Amino acid sequence: MGKGTDWQDAVFYDNAPVENHQLSVSGGSDKVLYYFSAGYYKQDGIVGGNFDRSNYERISLRSNTTYNLLDNKDRNFLNKITAGVNLAYTRINSKGIGTNSEYGSALGGAISFSPLLGLYEEDQAAAAALHPTAVRDPKNGLIYTIAGDDYNEITNPVAQLALPGGEDSSDKFVSSFWGELNIWDNLKIRSSFGTDLAFWGNDGWTPEYYLGKSSHVDDSKVWSSMNRGFTWQVENILSYEKSINNKHNFNIMLGQSAKKTTGRSLSGSNRFMVEENGDKANIDFTTGTATNGDQTAGGGAWSPHTLSSIFARLSYNFSEKYMFQATIRRDGSSNFGPGKKYGVFSSFSFGWNITKEAFMESRPEWFTSSKLRASWGKNGNENIGAFGYTALTSTGNNYAFGPGDGTIVNGTKASGLANTSLAWEESEQTDIGLDFGFLDNSLTLTVDYYDKKTNGMLMTMAIPSYVGESKPTGNVGDMKNWGVEFDLGYRFKIDEIKFRISGNASYLENELVNLGNADGFANYDSYQNVGTISRAQNGLPFPYFYGYKTDGIFQNSSEVNAHVNNEGGLIQENAGPGDVRFVDVNGDGTITDEDRTKIGKGMPDWTYGFNIGIDYKGFDFSMMLQGTVGNDIYDATRRTDLRYINLPAYMLDRWTGEGTSTTIPRFSFSDNNGNWLSSDLYVKEGDYMRVKNVTLGYTLPKHIINKAFVKSLRLYVTGENLFTFTKYEGFDPEISAGGTSLGIDRGIYPQAKTYTVGVNLSF
Repeated sequence: MGKGTDWQDAVFYDNAPVENHQLSVSGGSDKVLYYFSAGYYKQDGIVGGNFDRSNYERISLRSNTTYNLLDNKDRNFLNKITAGVNLAYTRINSKGIGTNSEYGSALGGAISFSPLLGLYEEDQAAAAALHPTAVRDPKNGLIYTIAGDDYNEITNPVAQLALPGGEDSSDKFVSSFWGELNIWDNLKIRSSFGTDLAFWGNDGWTPEYYLGKSSHVDDSKVWSSMNRGFTWQVENILSYEKSINNKHNFNIMLGQSAKKTTGRSLSGSNRFMVEENGDKANIDFTTGTATNGDQTAGGGAWSPHTLSSIFARLSYNFSEKYMFQATIRRDGSSNFGPGKKYGVFSSFSFGWNITKEAFMESRPEWFTSSKLRASWGKNGNENIGAFGYTALTSTGNNYAFGPGDGTIVNGTKASGLANTSLAWEESEQTDIGLDFGFLDNSLTLTVDYYDKKTNGMLMTMAIPSYVGESKPTGNVGDMKNWGVEFDLGYRFKIDEIKFRISGNASYLENELVNLGNADGFANYDSYQNVGTISRAQNGLPFPYFYGYKTDGIFQNSSEVNAHVNNEGGLIQENAGPGDVRFVDVNGDGTITDEDRTKIGKGMPDWTYGFNIGIDYKGFDFSMMLQGTVGNDIYDATRRTDLRYINLPAYMLDRWTGEGTSTTIPRFSFSDNNGNWLSSDLYVKEGDYMRVKNVTLGYTLPKHIINKAFVKSLRLYVTGENLFTFTKYEGFDPEISAGGTSLGIDRGIYPQAKTYTVGVNLSF
């Protein structure tokens, strides 16, 4: 037996460095204003960063220039012309590993690979003879431990990280050219033209290697992909401001916008590298042939996307007491067909400064301000693929005509079902808010209520399987979200110490009103042989965790035999001592698929944050906390389909005899009762509170730095993600997976704890 290994400790890189540098220059005259900045950021990943498999590097440049071409205060007609040019460039190189997957990922392997195995093979010579392409440690040349046949695709996670992978790269050029003309009095027109040109791709290679019976590559391979996207946008805005008697203040705006996006992609790969060397990982240095199926190539032009809009806004303010604003816009999208391209969306808002009223003049001195806000608005969403409203044709559907082998004739067919009724998704939201200020606004309180209804959600439609075509997109779902938000802040001073304290909390209720199919539900994510674990259903949160409810563990045969239905029959015929007692939800006297129900949800009820800031004689301190309450996590990190793997620590508390456990069933791979089918045994409490950021800084006195021609000098130290308070025992309670996978942890990549020492210097 090899030396035991903590695989989770082995894959984490505890000293992953982070660099962040920013330089900016600004200045100008009455004719020209300029701003220039440059930035460099680099971070190694906490998993794979020490193997050059997980890192992120960004270079950014920005230039903003404003030109005052005309400023004639002696007239009110065509008296001012201003123009500007904003340019930005960003270069990003990144490498990443697969995460949030229990199948084949390094983190999944770190959880499941046996701790009884050592990092390296004990008999190096035998391993090399049996598997010449076994993966070796790049530092010492030793062969990593090879997974046995019982592990399926699970392999030595450190060996996985030692293999080369792909690298993403992107170059992004963004420009904006604008001009503003004061036509007359307060009538202005502003025009702008912007572009976004992006190039990105992925290049990588893999050598011949052997990690295990189900994870090996017999032929080296090189691949490369390139993409180009270009977006232009034109916008013209006419605005007019007018004040009458310093009481009635008007602002009117009319505008037009047009936007178009096009692009192309190209990719290729080939096998059999001339030399397995990263410096020579180029398709030109491969010997595979298209005849043998070694080469692949693909690409083409994107379907263009265009968006055209006209909009208007009216704002009215009466003596800062009553405020009203109305907007309307008409948007047209190429994603929709004739008669459906355009949608009209409007919004209205109202504000009432209550403390401006005469009846508030006698209010207490500590009651400084109060304001009522209300708004209603309708928004549209067109975020779908192109040409869903019509049936495109696809080639490659060939057929042989004639006697014998016949003649191959190229054929085309419709590439999918069309939906001519496809239209804009619409969301209506109502907001009501109150703002209060006390003690000369040193104490502030904001309360908001919102109610959002989304109608005609753009979702994949359900069609019978016998249709034999891909499912079309349609306006088939309705969703409702409502909640309240609170924000409380307090600023005060004790002697020379200044304090800033604030907190916020938001409560959210979510309900799927209508899924748009006849069943009223849809199953989504699954987990190994456990079954469906997430579902959407009318009248319930979207999505929710789906499975059986449990009611403890059968401690003995008497309890099994006493678990009967109204007719005296056993509810769980295959159960025995140590097995899970499932709840007969539908009351039919037996446990079936129909007893599966809602067992949790990944969306929190409450999300909150807390901030504190302290300043004292050049020293500054700040701290930010954040957290959630009322959300669950579905722990899908355990491999239930394999025998000889590492198990979670909670299995140490499993049932081993009467009275030993009421929560964790007996351990047996032969399980007639289905103890590890999807149930609330997988659902964990997801509440957490995290110390997100703590910063301590010191700004040197000006009489010291002025001698060195320095305007300001601040030294600081920052810690991020320092502490997390939670009952969840996984890598991170802040599960980043969204959509139908909200709250499902399959081995999530955790957020890094980071310490930073920095300098802010101004001249």
